Amino acid sequence: MPSAVTMLAAVFHGDKRITIEECPIPVPAKGEALVRILRTALCGSDFKLWHKGAEYIAGHEIFGRVEHPGHAMDGKRCAVYIPLHCGECESCRAGDTQMCLNVSSLIGWNRDGGYCEYVAVPDNCLLPVPDDIEDDLGPLLLDTIGTSAHAVREARRLVPAETNPDVLVTGAGPVGLGVILALKAFGFTNIFVSDPNEERLAIATDFGAIAHPVGSRDKRFALIVECSGAHAARNLAIEIILPKGAIVLVGENAAPWTITEDKVFRRKDFMMLRTFYFPKRDFAENLEILRANKKKYARLVDERFNLDALPEEFARFARGHLIKPVLAFEEAR
Repeated sequence: MPSAVTMLAAVFHGDKRITIEECPIPVPAKGEALVRILRTALCGSDFKLWHKGAEYIAGHEIFGRVEHPGHAMDGKRCAVYIPLHCGECESCRAGDTQMCLNVSSLIGWNRDGGYCEYVAVPDNCLLPVPDDIEDDLGPLLLDTIGTSAHAVREARRLVPAETNPDVLVTGAGPVGLGVILALKAFGFTNIFVSDPNEERLAIATDFGAIAHPVGSRDKRFALIVECSGAHAARNLAIEIILPKGAIVLVGENAAPWTITEDKVFRRKDFMMLRTFYFPKRDFAENLEILRANKKKYARLVDERFNLDALPEEFARFARGHLIKPVLAFEEAR
């Protein structure tokens, strides 16, 4: 255990204001471990906390080292799986740990997260990471790879890669870029991407996708993976999805979304699927996806900074100047 009793943490006040303040180091409950944070990646879903404020310490893409003498995982580097889960309900027994029926709590949202120095983590949320994975890449195993690969696994049940479908990815942020790499890993080849940000679009095309104009109605697709969260992109997907095709909603948007049930919506069969995070059973395969594409994923980590710089760096991230910056507490491995 750390010798000090306090640590530094970011406080999200709302109205785009973050301060760095001293607070007690968490005391793990029974069945939990204390994790010293090595990296926490910034995520666009935290923008709502930046605007509205957070009750708990934010940050949910957490990678660290267990610092808990006597614990079975002491000294192990781990990614932190954010959905708390009972391990006993019907969903957990089926392996769908991200959709636990008994516990609805997320680390970084409903309890303290990773924009700080230490975090208490339930034992079943510790995902050991092998030594060949660099610290900077550790957090990418969560949203950037985990969420993206889960979406593609679900999509291929509806639109198999073997049918050689045309696929459109809308939004080339970290998750959209992760979807492109996952699509390629699972055998999809005709991948198109749309995004208004030229830098992100350039990375997507370097990853093997074909640039497609934002808002274009000139082509239809058998599979559309919507990663931007924009209602306009969702509505367009309904319009340009092929009959018997599938739309996968990955991007988030807290604003109400109204679907107009016009002839475009009514006069074809199509599937719409919402996916959330990933089940723990995917983790080993996700590690292999990372290993096979390390240089590509490393391109996404475009800034590393300490906790004092978080207020300024988060604002840069919100302006779209960074792709996947990471809060770092140690030098990179």
